[in-house]
Amino acid sequence: MGKRMFRSPVVRAGLAGAVVVAMLALYWFQPWKLFTDTYVDEAIPRVGTTSAAPIPASTTPGSATPAPATSAATPAANEILTTGEFVTHEHRTTGSAEIHRLADGRHQLVIRDLDTSNGPDLRVWLTDQPVIRGTAGWRVFDDGEWVELAKLKGNKGNQVYELPASVDPGDFRSVSIWCKRFAVSFGAADLTSA
Repeated sequence: MGKRMFRSPVVRAGLAGAVVVAMLALYWFQPWKLFTDTYVDEAIPRVGTTSAAPIPASTTPGSATPAPATSAATPAANEILTTGEFVTHEHRTTGSAEIHRLADGRHQLVIRDLDTSNGPDLRVWLTDQPVIRGTAGWRVFDDGEWVELAKLKGNKGNQVYELPASVDPGDFRSVSIWCKRFAVSFGAADLTSA
């Protein structure tokens, strides 16, 4: 009876369909990522203050008028513009986010001590939406303006993302670890002035 059942074209088609569905589900959900971690430990830009001290005015020989003062060509220091702490959305998420303006004028998003679940198709987004705690905040970030900086480099550790030159960090108020496949935030941080 059992051998005859597996010879039936209907049963074979059903089994083949079940295998295809199982393979698609594995690809789509990637459940093994819940049990694996990717650690990143990138160098975080140093921040500090420097001031360009003018060179004192001097009197040129044979003249009673002082020479004009010149300023030292010291570049500005890197600075933190905004900071925020991650809150949990779909998956437990901790760590902090900072927007840095570098001395050369570029902007970077720095994520410190990130700890979240690994997942399929995770991205780093800057958004204009406020961070709402709880399930009400899981899906708000694609409602307004957002920019995708990159795929998440790792679900644990320190990482740095370059902001495109066309992006004004002042236009955005939050960072989301966004699961693009399921349109849900794993965790997010409200950015406030440092």
